[in-house]
Amino acid sequence: MISRSRDHQTIEQALTRDPVLANIWDVLIDSPHEGMVVVDKKGYVVLVNRTYQEMVAVKRKDAIGKHITEITPNTKLPEVIQTQHPILYEPWEVNNHKLIVHRIPIFNSQGEVIGAIGKSLFADSSSGKLLALKLRQLEKELELYKEEIRKIYTAKYTFNNLIGESKQIKEIKRLAQRVAPSSSTILITGESGTGKEVLAQAIHNASNRKQHSFVRVNCAAVPENLLETELFGYEDGAFTGAKKGGKPGKFELAQGGTIFLDEIGEMPLTMQSKLLTVLQERELERIGGVKTVTLDVRVISATNQNIEEMINKSTFREDLYYRLNVINFKLPSLRERPEDIPLLTHYLTDKLNQKLHCQIEGYTDKAMDLLKKYHWPGNVRQLENALERMFSFTEDKIISVEHMPFLENIFKDDPNLMKQQTLAEVIVETEKELIAKTLQQVASNRNKAAEILGIHPSVLYRKIKKYSL
Repeated sequence: MISRSRDHQTIEQALTRDPVLANIWDVLIDSPHEGMVVVDKKGYVVLVNRTYQEMVAVKRKDAIGKHITEITPNTKLPEVIQTQHPILYEPWEVNNHKLIVHRIPIFNSQGEVIGAIGKSLFADSSSGKLLALKLRQLEKELELYKEEIRKIYTAKYTFNNLIGESKQIKEIKRLAQRVAPSSSTILITGESGTGKEVLAQAIHNASNRKQHSFVRVNCAAVPENLLETELFGYEDGAFTGAKKGGKPGKFELAQGGTIFLDEIGEMPLTMQSKLLTVLQERELERIGGVKTVTLDVRVISATNQNIEEMINKSTFREDLYYRLNVINFKLPSLRERPEDIPLLTHYLTDKLNQKLHCQIEGYTDKAMDLLKKYHWPGNVRQLENALERMFSFTEDKIISVEHMPFLENIFKDDPNLMKQQTLAEVIVETEKELIAKTLQQVASNRNKAAEILGIHPSVLYRKIKKYSL
Protein backbone atom coordinates (compact mmCIF):
# COMPACT_ATOMS: atom_id res chain seq x y z
CA MET A 1 0.00 0.00 0.00
CA ILE A 2 1.45 3.36 -1.05
CA SER A 3 1.39 6.10 1.61
CA ARG A 4 0.01 9.19 -0.13
CA SER A 5 1.04 12.58 1.29
CA ARG A 6 -1.29 15.59 1.35
CA ASP A 7 0.80 17.28 -1.37
CA HIS A 8 0.61 14.06 -3.41
CA GLN A 9 -3.18 14.16 -3.25
CA THR A 10 -3.32 17.94 -3.82
CA ILE A 11 -1.40 17.73 -7.11
CA GLU A 12 -3.44 14.82 -8.37
CA GLN A 13 -6.70 16.54 -7.44
CA ALA A 14 -5.60 19.76 -9.16
CA LEU A 15 -4.69 17.94 -12.38
CA THR A 16 -7.84 15.88 -12.47
CA ARG A 17 -10.50 18.14 -10.96
CA ASP A 18 -9.57 21.64 -12.13
CA PRO A 19 -11.10 22.06 -15.63
CA VAL A 20 -8.20 24.08 -17.09
CA LEU A 21 -5.47 21.83 -15.73
CA ALA A 22 -7.45 18.73 -16.60
CA ASN A 23 -7.61 19.85 -20.24
CA ILE A 24 -3.86 20.52 -20.29
CA TRP A 25 -3.18 17.11 -18.78
CA ASP A 26 -5.45 15.35 -21.27
CA VAL A 27 -3.49 16.86 -24.16
CA LEU A 28 -0.16 15.88 -22.66
CA ILE A 29 -1.34 12.35 -21.86
CA ASP A 30 -2.05 11.72 -25.55
CA SER A 31 1.15 13.32 -26.87
CA PRO A 32 3.31 10.78 -28.78
CA HIS A 33 6.35 13.08 -28.74
CA GLU A 34 6.33 14.41 -25.18
CA GLY A 35 6.97 12.51 -21.98
CA MET A 36 5.70 13.94 -18.72
CA VAL A 37 6.08 13.06 -15.04
CA VAL A 38 4.71 14.85 -11.98
CA VAL A 39 6.19 14.43 -8.48
CA ASP A 40 5.15 15.71 -5.06
CA LYS A 41 7.41 17.90 -2.91
CA LYS A 42 9.23 14.84 -1.55
CA GLY A 43 10.03 13.62 -5.07
CA TYR A 44 7.54 10.74 -5.23
CA VAL A 45 5.85 10.13 -8.57
CA VAL A 46 2.21 11.20 -8.77
CA LEU A 47 1.42 10.96 -12.49
CA VAL A 48 3.11 9.81 -15.72
CA ASN A 49 1.93 9.70 -19.33
CA ARG A 50 2.39 6.89 -21.86
CA THR A 51 5.29 8.55 -23.72
CA TYR A 52 7.24 8.94 -20.48
CA GLN A 53 6.72 5.24 -19.69
CA GLU A 54 8.17 4.34 -23.09
CA MET A 55 11.11 6.72 -22.70
CA VAL A 56 12.30 5.30 -19.40
CA ALA A 57 10.98 1.75 -19.95
CA VAL A 58 8.73 1.63 -16.92
CA LYS A 59 5.06 0.76 -16.43
CA ARG A 60 2.67 3.19 -14.80
CA LYS A 61 1.88 0.83 -11.92
CA ASP A 62 5.60 0.46 -11.20
CA ALA A 63 6.26 4.23 -11.35
CA ILE A 64 3.43 5.71 -9.27
CA GLY A 65 4.47 6.08 -5.64
CA LYS A 66 8.19 5.51 -6.25
CA HIS A 67 10.81 8.16 -5.71
CA ILE A 68 11.82 9.73 -9.02
CA THR A 69 15.49 8.84 -8.45
CA GLU A 70 14.54 5.14 -8.52
CA ILE A 71 13.32 5.60 -12.10
CA THR A 72 15.83 8.16 -13.41
CA PRO A 73 18.79 8.31 -10.98
CA ASN A 74 20.28 11.48 -12.47
CA THR A 75 17.07 13.49 -12.50
CA LYS A 76 17.16 17.14 -11.41
CA LEU A 77 13.54 17.32 -10.25
CA PRO A 78 14.58 17.21 -6.54
CA GLU A 79 16.88 20.16 -7.23
CA VAL A 80 14.01 22.13 -8.80
CA ILE A 81 11.84 21.46 -5.73
CA GLN A 82 14.61 22.59 -3.40
CA THR A 83 15.61 25.75 -5.28
CA GLN A 84 12.07 26.61 -6.46
CA HIS A 85 13.51 27.59 -9.85
CA PRO A 86 12.80 25.91 -13.20
CA ILE A 87 15.52 24.27 -15.31
CA LEU A 88 14.63 24.71 -18.98
CA TYR A 89 15.91 23.60 -22.40
CA GLU A 90 18.43 21.08 -21.03
CA PRO A 91 19.74 18.28 -23.31
CA TRP A 92 19.19 14.85 -21.74
CA GLU A 93 19.67 11.27 -22.84
CA VAL A 94 17.74 8.29 -21.47
CA ASN A 95 17.77 4.77 -22.97
CA ASN A 96 19.38 6.11 -26.17
CA HIS A 97 16.68 8.77 -26.52
CA LYS A 98 18.05 12.28 -27.06
CA LEU A 99 15.70 14.67 -25.31
CA ILE A 100 15.25 18.31 -24.39
CA VAL A 101 13.96 18.47 -20.82
CA HIS A 102 12.08 21.17 -18.90
CA ARG A 103 11.66 20.89 -15.14
CA ILE A 104 9.21 23.30 -13.48
CA PRO A 105 8.22 23.69 -9.79
CA ILE A 106 4.54 23.58 -8.84
CA PHE A 107 3.23 26.14 -6.30
CA ASN A 108 0.03 26.15 -4.26
CA SER A 109 -2.10 29.26 -3.59
CA GLN A 110 0.09 30.17 -0.59
CA GLY A 111 3.20 30.24 -2.77
CA GLU A 112 4.61 27.01 -1.33
CA VAL A 113 6.25 24.42 -3.57
CA ILE A 114 4.16 21.22 -3.55
CA GLY A 115 5.90 19.35 -6.35
CA ALA A 116 7.42 19.59 -9.82
CA ILE A 117 6.74 18.69 -13.46
CA GLY A 118 9.28 17.08 -15.78
CA LYS A 119 8.65 17.43 -19.54
CA SER A 120 10.79 15.59 -22.09
CA LEU A 121 10.69 16.40 -25.84
CA PHE A 122 12.33 14.30 -28.56
CA ALA A 123 15.22 16.32 -29.99
CA ASP A 124 15.80 14.55 -33.35
CA SER A 125 15.66 16.61 -36.53
CA SER A 126 12.23 15.37 -37.54
CA SER A 127 10.78 16.90 -34.39
CA GLY A 128 12.06 20.46 -34.92
CA LYS A 129 8.68 21.97 -35.74
CA LEU A 130 7.04 20.00 -32.98
CA LEU A 131 9.64 21.23 -30.51
CA ALA A 132 8.95 24.85 -31.42
CA LEU A 133 5.24 24.23 -30.92
CA LYS A 134 5.81 22.59 -27.55
CA LEU A 135 8.04 25.43 -26.41
CA ARG A 136 5.24 27.86 -27.13
CA GLN A 137 2.90 25.63 -25.11
CA LEU A 138 5.44 25.67 -22.29
CA GLU A 139 5.52 29.46 -22.32
CA LYS A 140 1.73 29.50 -21.97
CA GLU A 141 1.93 27.13 -19.02
CA LEU A 142 4.60 29.29 -17.40
CA GLU A 143 2.22 32.23 -17.71
CA LEU A 144 -0.34 30.16 -15.81
CA TYR A 145 2.20 29.58 -13.04
CA LYS A 146 3.06 33.30 -12.99
CA GLU A 147 -0.62 34.08 -12.63
CA GLU A 148 -0.82 31.73 -9.65
CA ILE A 149 2.11 33.57 -8.04
CA ARG A 150 0.40 36.91 -8.74
CA LYS A 151 -2.68 35.68 -6.89
CA ILE A 152 -0.57 35.25 -3.76
CA TYR A 153 0.20 38.97 -3.79
CA THR A 154 -3.30 40.25 -4.47
CA ALA A 155 -4.88 43.27 -2.78
CA LYS A 156 -8.40 42.33 -1.65
CA TYR A 157 -9.60 45.64 -0.21
CA THR A 158 -11.19 48.51 -2.14
CA PHE A 159 -12.52 51.91 -1.07
CA ASN A 160 -15.81 50.16 -0.24
CA ASN A 161 -13.97 48.52 2.67
CA LEU A 162 -12.94 51.89 4.12
CA ILE A 163 -16.11 52.39 6.14
CA GLY A 164 -17.22 55.80 7.38
CA GLU A 165 -19.29 58.87 6.64
CA SER A 166 -17.36 61.25 8.88
CA LYS A 167 -15.82 64.34 7.32
CA GLN A 168 -12.28 62.98 7.80
CA ILE A 169 -12.93 59.64 6.10
CA LYS A 170 -14.86 61.18 3.22
CA GLU A 171 -12.01 63.61 2.52
CA ILE A 172 -9.38 60.85 2.69
CA LYS A 173 -11.35 58.67 0.27
CA ARG A 174 -11.88 61.59 -2.11
CA LEU A 175 -8.20 62.52 -2.22
CA ALA A 176 -6.99 58.90 -2.32
CA GLN A 177 -9.21 58.11 -5.30
CA ARG A 178 -7.82 61.20 -7.03
CA VAL A 179 -4.15 60.22 -6.61
CA ALA A 180 -4.62 56.46 -7.08
CA PRO A 181 -4.00 56.51 -10.89
CA SER A 182 -0.62 58.22 -10.46
CA SER A 183 2.64 56.55 -9.40
CA SER A 184 3.39 59.04 -6.62
CA THR A 185 4.93 57.68 -3.43
CA ILE A 186 2.51 57.72 -0.50
CA LEU A 187 2.99 57.74 3.28
CA ILE A 188 0.04 56.66 5.46
CA THR A 189 0.18 57.54 9.15
CA GLY A 190 -2.15 56.79 12.02
CA GLU A 191 -2.50 54.68 15.13
CA SER A 192 -2.48 50.88 15.03
CA GLY A 193 -5.76 49.43 13.89
CA THR A 194 -6.98 52.47 11.96
CA GLY A 195 -6.89 50.70 8.57
CA LYS A 196 -3.62 51.80 6.98
CA GLU A 197 -3.23 48.63 4.93
CA VAL A 198 -6.89 48.77 3.87
CA LEU A 199 -6.25 52.24 2.44
CA ALA A 200 -3.03 51.10 0.75
CA GLN A 201 -4.77 48.16 -0.92
CA ALA A 202 -7.70 50.35 -1.96
CA ILE A 203 -5.32 52.80 -3.66
CA HIS A 204 -3.60 49.91 -5.47
CA ASN A 205 -6.92 48.47 -6.66
CA ALA A 206 -8.03 51.88 -7.95
CA SER A 207 -4.83 52.32 -9.97
CA ASN A 208 -3.73 51.03 -13.35
CA ARG A 209 -1.39 48.69 -11.44
CA LYS A 210 -4.20 46.56 -10.06
CA GLN A 211 -3.47 43.72 -12.50
CA HIS A 212 0.00 43.39 -10.97
CA SER A 213 1.18 42.37 -7.51
CA PHE A 214 0.57 44.10 -4.19
CA VAL A 215 3.51 43.01 -2.02
CA ARG A 216 3.50 43.70 1.72
CA VAL A 217 6.65 43.88 3.87
CA ASN A 218 6.43 44.36 7.64
CA CYS A 219 9.69 46.17 8.39
CA ALA A 220 9.36 45.47 12.12
CA ALA A 221 8.88 41.72 11.72
CA VAL A 222 11.95 41.02 9.56
CA PRO A 223 15.27 40.72 11.45
CA GLU A 224 17.73 43.49 10.62
CA ASN A 225 20.29 41.10 9.11
CA LEU A 226 17.67 39.64 6.74
CA LEU A 227 15.84 42.80 5.71
CA GLU A 228 18.18 43.65 2.83
CA THR A 229 17.83 40.20 1.22
CA GLU A 230 14.07 40.33 1.83
CA LEU A 231 13.74 43.62 -0.03
CA PHE A 232 16.39 43.36 -2.73
CA GLY A 233 17.04 39.62 -3.17
CA TYR A 234 20.36 37.88 -3.74
CA GLU A 235 22.30 35.99 -6.39
CA ASP A 236 23.51 32.42 -6.36
CA GLY A 237 26.46 32.06 -3.96
CA ALA A 238 26.03 35.55 -2.46
CA PHE A 239 26.54 34.13 1.04
CA THR A 240 26.67 30.84 2.92
CA GLY A 241 23.28 29.17 2.76
CA ALA A 242 22.06 31.15 -0.25
CA LYS A 243 19.65 29.20 -2.44
CA LYS A 244 21.05 27.90 -5.69
CA GLY A 245 19.99 30.22 -8.47
CA GLY A 246 19.45 33.12 -6.06
CA LYS A 247 16.16 34.64 -5.00
CA PRO A 248 14.25 37.77 -6.07
CA GLY A 249 13.46 40.35 -3.41
CA LYS A 250 10.10 41.87 -2.66
CA PHE A 251 10.81 44.86 -4.91
CA GLU A 252 11.27 42.54 -7.90
CA LEU A 253 8.14 40.58 -6.99
CA ALA A 254 6.22 43.88 -6.99
CA GLN A 255 7.46 44.80 -10.49
CA GLY A 256 4.68 46.69 -12.30
CA GLY A 257 2.62 46.80 -9.10
CA THR A 258 2.86 48.19 -5.57
CA ILE A 259 5.12 47.48 -2.60
CA PHE A 260 3.68 48.30 0.82
CA LEU A 261 6.34 48.99 3.47
CA ASP A 262 4.44 48.64 6.72
CA GLU A 263 5.91 49.98 9.98
CA ILE A 264 8.56 51.89 8.05
CA GLY A 265 9.55 53.67 11.27
CA GLU A 266 11.10 50.41 12.51
CA MET A 267 13.54 50.20 9.60
CA PRO A 268 17.19 50.36 10.78
CA LEU A 269 19.22 53.40 9.72
CA THR A 270 21.62 51.29 7.66
CA MET A 271 18.72 50.01 5.58
CA GLN A 272 17.17 53.47 5.30
CA SER A 273 20.13 54.72 3.28
CA LYS A 274 19.97 51.71 0.93
CA LEU A 275 16.22 52.15 0.47
CA LEU A 276 16.74 55.84 -0.29
CA THR A 277 19.20 54.96 -3.06
CA VAL A 278 16.75 52.50 -4.62
CA LEU A 279 13.93 55.06 -4.50
CA GLN A 280 16.10 57.77 -6.04
CA GLU A 281 17.62 55.66 -8.81
CA ARG A 282 14.57 53.44 -9.42
CA GLU A 283 16.89 50.48 -9.82
CA LEU A 284 18.64 47.89 -7.65
CA GLU A 285 21.25 45.17 -7.65
CA ARG A 286 20.68 41.90 -5.84
CA ILE A 287 23.15 41.11 -3.07
CA GLY A 288 26.19 39.52 -4.68
CA GLY A 289 25.02 40.53 -8.15
CA VAL A 290 26.31 42.85 -10.85
CA LYS A 291 23.19 43.10 -13.00
CA THR A 292 21.03 46.21 -12.51
CA VAL A 293 17.29 45.71 -12.29
CA THR A 294 15.22 48.70 -13.42
CA LEU A 295 12.16 49.09 -11.22
CA ASP A 296 8.61 50.06 -12.08
CA VAL A 297 7.12 49.87 -8.60
CA ARG A 298 4.89 52.21 -6.66
CA VAL A 299 5.90 52.60 -3.01
CA ILE A 300 3.33 53.04 -0.26
CA SER A 301 4.63 53.10 3.30
CA ALA A 302 2.89 53.29 6.66
CA THR A 303 3.74 53.95 10.27
CA ASN A 304 2.10 54.59 13.63
CA GLN A 305 5.14 56.56 14.82
CA ASN A 306 5.88 60.28 14.72
CA ILE A 307 8.53 60.34 12.00
CA GLU A 308 9.30 64.04 12.44
CA GLU A 309 10.08 63.41 16.10
CA MET A 310 12.29 60.47 15.07
CA ILE A 311 14.16 62.78 12.67
CA ASN A 312 14.88 65.16 15.57
CA LYS A 313 16.28 62.20 17.52
CA SER A 314 18.37 61.11 14.49
CA THR A 315 16.63 57.72 14.33
CA PHE A 316 15.09 58.34 10.92
CA ARG A 317 16.68 59.92 7.84
CA GLU A 318 15.18 63.26 6.90
CA ASP A 319 15.95 62.80 3.19
CA LEU A 320 14.19 59.40 3.16
CA TYR A 321 11.18 60.93 4.92
CA TYR A 322 10.79 63.54 2.19
CA ARG A 323 11.17 60.86 -0.47
CA LEU A 324 8.42 58.75 1.12
CA ASN A 325 6.16 61.63 2.10
CA VAL A 326 5.29 62.91 -1.38
CA ILE A 327 1.61 62.41 -0.59
CA ASN A 328 0.47 61.93 3.01
CA PHE A 329 -2.73 60.50 4.45
CA LYS A 330 -3.31 60.59 8.21
CA LEU A 331 -6.03 58.18 9.24
CA PRO A 332 -8.03 59.38 12.26
CA SER A 333 -8.45 57.21 15.34
CA LEU A 334 -11.87 55.75 16.05
CA ARG A 335 -12.37 58.04 19.04
CA GLU A 336 -11.99 61.01 16.66
CA ARG A 337 -14.91 59.81 14.54
CA PRO A 338 -17.47 58.20 16.90
CA GLU A 339 -20.23 58.91 14.36
CA ASP A 340 -18.73 56.15 12.19
CA ILE A 341 -18.97 53.47 14.89
CA PRO A 342 -22.57 52.39 14.05
CA LEU A 343 -21.65 52.02 10.35
CA LEU A 344 -18.50 50.08 11.20
CA THR A 345 -20.36 47.93 13.70
CA HIS A 346 -22.99 46.86 11.17
CA TYR A 347 -20.34 46.26 8.50
CA LEU A 348 -18.31 44.10 10.89
CA THR A 349 -21.47 42.32 12.04
CA ASP A 350 -22.17 41.13 8.49
CA LYS A 351 -18.55 40.06 8.14
CA LEU A 352 -18.50 38.15 11.44
CA ASN A 353 -21.88 36.53 10.82
CA GLN A 354 -20.38 34.89 7.75
CA LYS A 355 -17.10 34.03 9.45
CA LEU A 356 -18.60 32.59 12.65
CA HIS A 357 -21.88 31.32 11.14
CA CYS A 358 -23.84 33.55 13.52
CA GLN A 359 -27.17 35.32 13.02
CA ILE A 360 -26.75 38.57 14.94
CA GLU A 361 -29.43 40.97 13.76
CA GLY A 362 -28.66 44.17 15.65
CA TYR A 363 -27.99 46.05 18.87
CA THR A 364 -30.05 47.74 21.55
CA ASP A 365 -29.85 51.53 21.70
CA LYS A 366 -28.01 51.39 25.02
CA ALA A 367 -25.48 48.87 23.65
CA MET A 368 -24.79 50.99 20.60
CA ASP A 369 -24.47 54.09 22.77
CA LEU A 370 -21.87 52.29 24.89
CA LEU A 371 -19.91 51.30 21.78
CA LYS A 372 -19.95 54.91 20.59
CA LYS A 373 -18.76 56.31 23.93
CA TYR A 374 -15.89 53.89 24.45
CA HIS A 375 -12.50 55.35 23.40
CA TRP A 376 -11.25 52.22 21.49
CA PRO A 377 -7.46 52.53 21.94
CA GLY A 378 -7.03 49.67 19.44
CA ASN A 379 -9.33 51.38 16.94
CA VAL A 380 -11.16 49.36 14.26
CA ARG A 381 -9.12 46.23 14.94
CA GLN A 382 -10.11 46.29 18.62
CA LEU A 383 -13.76 46.91 17.73
CA GLU A 384 -13.77 43.87 15.46
CA ASN A 385 -12.13 41.70 18.12
CA ALA A 386 -14.63 42.89 20.75
CA LEU A 387 -17.59 42.07 18.51
CA GLU A 388 -16.17 38.64 17.70
CA ARG A 389 -15.83 37.96 21.42
CA MET A 390 -19.46 38.95 22.01
CA PHE A 391 -20.73 36.85 19.10
CA SER A 392 -18.85 33.80 20.31
CA PHE A 393 -20.51 33.78 23.73
CA THR A 394 -24.11 34.62 22.94
CA GLU A 395 -27.03 32.70 21.50
CA ASP A 396 -29.17 35.83 21.24
CA LYS A 397 -29.77 37.67 17.99
CA ILE A 398 -29.78 41.15 19.52
CA ILE A 399 -26.67 42.42 21.34
CA SER A 400 -27.37 44.27 24.57
CA VAL A 401 -25.24 45.79 27.33
CA GLU A 402 -25.33 42.46 29.14
CA HIS A 403 -23.26 40.97 26.33
CA MET A 404 -20.45 43.49 26.83
CA PRO A 405 -19.64 43.50 30.55
CA PHE A 406 -16.00 44.27 29.80
CA LEU A 407 -17.01 47.67 28.40
CA GLU A 408 -19.63 48.40 31.06
CA ASN A 409 -17.20 47.66 33.91
CA ILE A 410 -14.60 49.96 32.41
CA PHE A 411 -17.04 52.86 32.46
CA LYS A 412 -18.17 52.07 36.00
CA ASP A 413 -14.60 52.00 37.30
CA ASP A 414 -13.20 54.99 35.42
CA PRO A 415 -15.13 56.74 32.63
CA ASN A 416 -11.98 58.62 31.61
CA LEU A 417 -9.69 55.60 31.65
CA MET A 418 -6.79 55.97 29.21
CA LYS A 419 -8.15 59.16 27.67
CA GLN A 420 -4.95 60.90 28.73
CA GLN A 421 -2.81 58.40 26.80
CA THR A 422 -2.49 57.75 23.10
CA LEU A 423 -2.43 54.21 21.77
CA ALA A 424 1.25 54.58 20.86
CA GLU A 425 2.08 55.48 24.47
CA VAL A 426 0.14 52.50 25.82
CA ILE A 427 1.88 50.14 23.36
CA VAL A 428 5.32 51.48 24.28
CA GLU A 429 4.69 51.10 28.02
CA THR A 430 3.26 47.60 27.65
CA GLU A 431 6.06 46.40 25.34
CA LYS A 432 8.78 47.89 27.57
CA GLU A 433 7.31 46.30 30.68
CA LEU A 434 6.93 42.88 29.03
CA ILE A 435 10.51 42.87 27.71
CA ALA A 436 11.89 43.95 31.11
CA LYS A 437 9.97 41.22 32.95
CA THR A 438 11.02 38.56 30.46
CA LEU A 439 14.69 39.54 30.72
CA GLN A 440 14.42 39.37 34.48
CA GLN A 441 12.89 35.88 34.32
CA VAL A 442 15.73 34.51 32.19
CA ALA A 443 18.55 36.31 34.00
CA SER A 444 19.14 38.67 31.03
CA ASN A 445 19.67 35.81 28.56
CA ARG A 446 18.67 37.72 25.42
CA ASN A 447 18.42 34.71 23.11
CA LYS A 448 16.14 32.92 25.59
CA ALA A 449 14.08 36.09 26.07
CA ALA A 450 13.69 36.48 22.29
CA GLU A 451 12.49 32.87 22.06
CA ILE A 452 9.88 33.42 24.79
CA LEU A 453 8.70 36.69 23.22
CA GLY A 454 8.50 35.07 19.77
CA ILE A 455 10.76 37.57 18.04
CA HIS A 456 14.19 37.39 16.40
CA PRO A 457 17.14 38.20 18.73
CA SER A 458 18.20 41.14 16.52
CA VAL A 459 14.71 42.64 16.87
CA LEU A 460 14.94 42.24 20.66
CA TYR A 461 18.38 43.91 20.70
CA ARG A 462 16.94 46.92 18.85
CA LYS A 463 14.09 47.23 21.33
CA ILE A 464 16.42 46.88 24.34
CA LYS A 465 18.49 49.73 22.93
CA LYS A 466 15.35 51.72 22.14
CA TYR A 467 14.01 51.40 25.71
CA SER A 468 17.46 51.61 27.38
CA LEU A 469 16.88 48.33 29.20
